[in-house]
Amino acid sequence: MTARTGLIGVIGGMGPLATVDFYRSVVAASGAARDQDHLPLLIWADPRIPDRSDAIVGGGPTPVPMLRVAAETLVAAGAERLVVACNTAHVFLDEALAGVPVPLLSLIEETADAAGRLAAAGERIAILCTDGTLASAVYQDALELRGVVAVEPTPAEQRAVMRGIRGAKAGALGDAAAALAPVVASLRRRGVTVVLAACTELPGVLAAVAGQVRVLDPMAVAAEALVRDHAALLHGEPGAGAGVVAKK
Repeated sequence: MTARTGLIGVIGGMGPLATVDFYRSVVAASGAARDQDHLPLLIWADPRIPDRSDAIVGGGPTPVPMLRVAAETLVAAGAERLVVACNTAHVFLDEALAGVPVPLLSLIEETADAAGRLAAAGERIAILCTDGTLASAVYQDALELRGVVAVEPTPAEQRAVMRGIRGAKAGALGDAAAALAPVVASLRRRGVTVVLAACTELPGVLAAVAGQVRVLDPMAVAAEALVRDHAALLHGEPGAGAGVVAKK
């Protein structure tokens, strides 16, 4: 039997800074004392992947073929599990990863589990994300399965969220913060205590404007799950990899 490597394939580039932040989250979660203690990753960061939100709500081209190429390339290079460093891309993964013979660690499932625990402790949670993620209801459905009804932005607030996301993608972090601060303040007045930053561009900007509202970062949650499960998955222990969605 071929020894397992535990190599993790990261499908990124959506956008590039979000992929950098995801890798930083994995490093921060590792608790490593030396280089060799960190998780081995292969990172495929291709910013040419079509815009996921446009594909859902704007009639843009589908990202499925390029997501498929990324997954197959990473598996051919030795990846034994996959993670996708983009929330909205998860809407397309059932199709894009059909038949890919390694498991996927889902940002959606891991984050919904974390949100469920917070809600059970009395926190009230709001979702901030792209238009596409919001329209797909991928997070709302996952949260509902855990008994959580999340607060959604008003239409005007959602337009501000999209301005913030576009600003962050363009590197205009001050503009992004200015767009998001009033949204967070409004949510706080409506009793929200936790903001689920369900777009990979949002956590860093929200951290600067959240005030008393906590930020739940799916990339940090997924990074912690990868570190938590890595040793068990490496050794193929029964029941390892809780929260990992296998693709058949």
